[in-house]
Amino acid sequence: MRLPPKWVRRVILAPLVIVVALLLVVTIPLWLLGAIGLTSLVPGRFRLPRVLWLVTVYLLWDSALLVVMFALWIASGFGWKLDTPAFRAAHYRIGARGLEILFDVFGSVLRLAIVTSGSDAEETDAATAAFDALFAPGTPLVVASRHAGPGDSFILIHTLLNEVDRRPRIVLKYTMQWDPAIDVLLNRIPTRFIVPSGFGGKTHGGGHSVEESLRDLATDLGPDDAFVIFPEGGNMTSTRRRSRIDRLRDAGRTALADRAEAMTHVMPPQPGGMYAALEASVDADVVFIAHTGLDRLVTMADIWRDLPMDKRITMRAWRVPRAEIPAERDAQAEWLFAWFERIDGWIAAQTPIDEKAGPPPLA
Repeated sequence: MRLPPKWVRRVILAPLVIVVALLLVVTIPLWLLGAIGLTSLVPGRFRLPRVLWLVTVYLLWDSALLVVMFALWIASGFGWKLDTPAFRAAHYRIGARGLEILFDVFGSVLRLAIVTSGSDAEETDAATAAFDALFAPGTPLVVASRHAGPGDSFILIHTLLNEVDRRPRIVLKYTMQWDPAIDVLLNRIPTRFIVPSGFGGKTHGGGHSVEESLRDLATDLGPDDAFVIFPEGGNMTSTRRRSRIDRLRDAGRTALADRAEAMTHVMPPQPGGMYAALEASVDADVVFIAHTGLDRLVTMADIWRDLPMDKRITMRAWRVPRAEIPAERDAQAEWLFAWFERIDGWIAAQTPIDEKAGPPPLA
């Protein structure tokens, strides 16, 4: 869907969200009673009241962020000083606190638990300590994450801001700007909203312009910064997977296409963004992120069926020192592909046997 102009998003969509949130709050007794009354007609564990409550909470959350950021805009001289370090830091703090509140509410209602691990240690505290150590300050990082399931980008940014004290520079799909609070907040901190392009580097066209944009975003990464990218470009679907494998074959990369078909949990990564980021930040290490727990939630029907989710989301990290990262483009693409094969294997090992399934069909 085509994204409306910025003025429409600011003048119409943002105030509309606040109005709808206030209407929902005023009418809570009516819709809550109605939802509880309909619960007997809707199978599940109070799914309808849960969904309506979470929608209300999210709209209130969005509205509160918009009001706070509007106040900051006024305090900055009606936008004059928004791009200064002080106001940028203020927006990072707003994002951190906002995500902390959101995860407290959603985690309790959906019964979600997030477990972080930076090693193969079975003891949870040791694995969590190892995870935190991988993000130790002093060196800029490029964080390359698997992309799967609803809200995984929120989970990752929440972890970076609130668990390991990193300031993310974020690469996201342009459609995220439909959310007014996300739109305003992320356009005030280092972020690039992109239209995902094809596999590999191009000398012209969309892929080249995206790489230039990401190279600019990764320039001058500080010791506490983390450049966040999802090399798959989106959640895995049969159409995307087929398209990505076909592109590999069309480009003459038959061996990589065969290896991509063997990966059942991730799609072949697009190396252009990673190459641009590492080229711009010559001293950055790379942290790879894999996670499980949201894999089977692809459609709205899947999410509805699993409410409340009762999920344990496990996030695993590996850190690669800069000296171990190939500098030449083709070698780096092969290195990235091999890491996603490793991530695919880790996910397969975490998946219970009764939940394992093959990759999306290629037809």
